[in-house]
Amino acid sequence: MNKPLVVIFAAICFDAVGIGLVFPILPRLLEAVTHSLDIVAYIGVMTALYAAMQFVFAPVLGALSDTLGRRPVLLISLAGAAINYLVMAFAPQLWMLFIGRAVAGLTSANIAVATAYITDITPEDKRAGRFGLFSAMFGIGFIIGPVLGGVLGDHWIRLPFIAAALLNAANLILAVFVLPESRPPARRKIDLAALNPLKPLGWVFSMKGLLPIVLVYFILSGAGEAYGTCWALWGFDTFGWNGLWIGLSLGAFGLCQTLAQAFLPGPTARLLGERKAFVAGIACACVALAVMAFADQGWMVFAIMPVFALSGIGTPAFQALATRQVDAERQGQLQGVLASAVSLATIIAPLAFSTLYFAMQKEWPGAIWLSVIAINLVAVPLVLLGTRRHEASGVAVGANLSRSSF
Repeated sequence: MNKPLVVIFAAICFDAVGIGLVFPILPRLLEAVTHSLDIVAYIGVMTALYAAMQFVFAPVLGALSDTLGRRPVLLISLAGAAINYLVMAFAPQLWMLFIGRAVAGLTSANIAVATAYITDITPEDKRAGRFGLFSAMFGIGFIIGPVLGGVLGDHWIRLPFIAAALLNAANLILAVFVLPESRPPARRKIDLAALNPLKPLGWVFSMKGLLPIVLVYFILSGAGEAYGTCWALWGFDTFGWNGLWIGLSLGAFGLCQTLAQAFLPGPTARLLGERKAFVAGIACACVALAVMAFADQGWMVFAIMPVFALSGIGTPAFQALATRQVDAERQGQLQGVLASAVSLATIIAPLAFSTLYFAMQKEWPGAIWLSVIAINLVAVPLVLLGTRRHEASGVAVGANLSRSSF
């Protein structure tokens, strides 16, 4: 593997580690800063703010990289991430943490630039494999991040932020000396229309039969936000987990799901067909969530983890179904619409789930997972009805939805 790819993959992995580091310790950090135990609403707002900044700035950074070049945009975003995590490590007040999460969301929008960089330097016949590695690097980072955050957070609640700052600083130094420019800067003005994150949503109504597919993406992405918003709170409230156990549970989930998505979707789709594979994935998720809702001992969560991970077989099957809804000339438009739907879900869902969790926190924290079951079940008829005409179509390649799953 060449050096530029190593730097890009390291950037993606460190970005995922930085996201995951925060999950186990965020509730305790907010309690320490606000001097209050009622921090559910703050978590929802911070998660939504992070997603909103990604939604707004992903097209901005992408357009800037087209004009200025990939390298300077990546270097600036890596430097911004390192400084941001260092500031958050010592932020004494709540408003500083909010600004820190907003900046973190902005800098994490460099994933669009990293994707463009890989496209620039990769022949068409090798892109699928390298984008697979791209997803794997994000998955690995998301396995390491929560475990590391839990371990470090138990020593000092702000230590995970220092670790994230050091990781991004190391990657910045590596990029400065190793990462070349992948394309010459364009000598043209920035297309302001390309910076509008809402523009792709206008295509939904111009593509016949696309609305159910977009709604499913929105629903599944929104349901996935429940884990990042409520998992740490639920683990503490239900089992008394500390940062280490919250991190281990998140890491175990990430590991099981990564393995399941790496090896099972293809054989499952060939055996069951894509529509049935999607339903099977939803069924596995619902069974696992039901066990979690009623679990009263921590080992039960780890025991159900393999079944929970099998829910990952449904996403690739649905992605293949989604690509069949439009012809080859409109695949780019389709992916733009789906990306916008996912981004909107990651803004709205954390606020909704944090509000819902707060309402049931004292009586039954696990009831939040029953709400996720209900949301997942809404997607089943939409998929079955919206893809009937395409059931016998050939296999196609879909977009990666793994960042929103958890």
